[in-house]
Amino acid sequence: MHHGEKNFEVTAPRSRFYQGGFGRLFPELPGWEPDTTGFTGAGIGSAAALEAYFMNFVATKMVDTTAPPAGDSKLPSGYVYFGQFIDHDLTLDTTPLSEAELDPNRLHNFRTPRLDLDCIYGQGPDAQPYLYDKTAPGCFRIGEVAGTPFKDLPRAAGQDTALIGDPRNDENAIVSQLHLAFLLAHNTLVKAAVKKGMSSRKAFEAARKTLRRLYQWIIWHDYMARICDPSVHKRALRKDRDAGNGRTFWELGYEDVYDWKNNPFMPLEFSVAAYRFGHSLVRNGYQTNFAKGVGVFTPTFKFNAGDLRGFRALHPDRVVQWDWFLRMSSSVRPTFPQVARKFDGVLANALRELPEDPDKPGDNTRILNVLAARNLVRGVRMQLPSAIEIAKLLDIPIIKINEDEREALWYYILREAEFDPQVEGSTLTVGGAGDRLGTLGSIIVAATFAGLLKGDPLSFFNLEPGWTPDKDELLDSVEADLIAAGKPGLNADEQVNGRKWGLPTIIRLSGLPVDAAPFRPVPIPVPEPVVEPAAPPTE
Repeated sequence: MHHGEKNFEVTAPRSRFYQGGFGRLFPELPGWEPDTTGFTGAGIGSAAALEAYFMNFVATKMVDTTAPPAGDSKLPSGYVYFGQFIDHDLTLDTTPLSEAELDPNRLHNFRTPRLDLDCIYGQGPDAQPYLYDKTAPGCFRIGEVAGTPFKDLPRAAGQDTALIGDPRNDENAIVSQLHLAFLLAHNTLVKAAVKKGMSSRKAFEAARKTLRRLYQWIIWHDYMARICDPSVHKRALRKDRDAGNGRTFWELGYEDVYDWKNNPFMPLEFSVAAYRFGHSLVRNGYQTNFAKGVGVFTPTFKFNAGDLRGFRALHPDRVVQWDWFLRMSSSVRPTFPQVARKFDGVLANALRELPEDPDKPGDNTRILNVLAARNLVRGVRMQLPSAIEIAKLLDIPIIKINEDEREALWYYILREAEFDPQVEGSTLTVGGAGDRLGTLGSIIVAATFAGLLKGDPLSFFNLEPGWTPDKDELLDSVEADLIAAGKPGLNADEQVNGRKWGLPTIIRLSGLPVDAAPFRPVPIPVPEPVVEPAAPPTE
């Protein structure tokens, strides 16, 4: 699960007013480094000892020895991969990890730190025409799953290479189909705009504006509401109205945590630690669709032809039936939607041995293949502060945890999310009980997302702060067409806290398969028996 490495971040200045792409939330705090005494190559700044320390840490503390993995959260699994999709929209560096560590100053973030879907739109139809459909101006190219009515990402002729704005969105079959959903959703909106009499150029711009706004709405009102502490989420970005002139505006609640001078930067504490919580949520396998079979699990990363790895044409067995991954009106509960593993300090076995090391792919003695160890080493090399020092700075209670587990920010955030006061017999209210991030993790993640949304001059939070999906002209048009056709509307699926317009809306817009119906065998018509006419009566 290569997400693009960001090791150049160590050079980010310790200033809240840094104007580059990356910066620090807590520049006043020094970087933390573990005591590697007793490990091979021990010594101040020893790369070998640091890697040995964290390889041992992961092997003794982060390996899930149960089969299947113990414990679930309440989060539908589709949001795990939506989180990965968002990550790809925010950051991109294509330099391999081995080269990045040799010369971190050469690296660059090729994504805007904005939630603007540039991973979908690329540089637009003029600069990247191969992403778009020549026969349907303003629309994206769409591929097909051979021999079926199902859709796939567009791929180069005779190859498996996906022709999309960010190749990382083809790295597994679930995130690739989320990318596909956004492509198809855009196309639906373009057609609605053309139907209203817009030119193809204006239809493209109108569809992009609506889809970006809906995406931003879903991130804040659906995704963030699910993964963060409710009180933190409520405070981080608040909608208000001026008593004098009635003007609607959005106000940040954690400017003391995430602050900038002109433009938002990408915080290291977020990108290198807090937002990597999703690694703990991945399951070893998933039920994909009705045709593959209820109770039949497709392995996530088994490194064979039948798993969910990407960078290849989509097979019918891997086509996602979305009411098995998101809570939709047709989801058969409690079996569906499938939920994520609980938020905790353990990773599923599927992520233990990844083929990242070009010399020995899958060898779990090599750090490039061990995702958890890579994350922890990167945190030290990026000079992230101690989790405990950050908690003290923010005056957040510290959970009960072993001394050697208190410092590494990524690991502490996972353990805080796992912490359940009722189980621990504690009066602390900072834990997520395995269902969401705890207080420290929530503050870093919510403050960053709120800042990125409010700091983007083109987001609807600034351009049209009173915008809501049910007031959008194109969404209203598509909704009317769906209802007229006897299909569920765009907001047919109730989401968190009774809200509508969640991630399932993108699936509804896209027309991708929601329930079992498209996966059932097409019945072969049986001809009616031929009834011979009765013989006329004889005289």
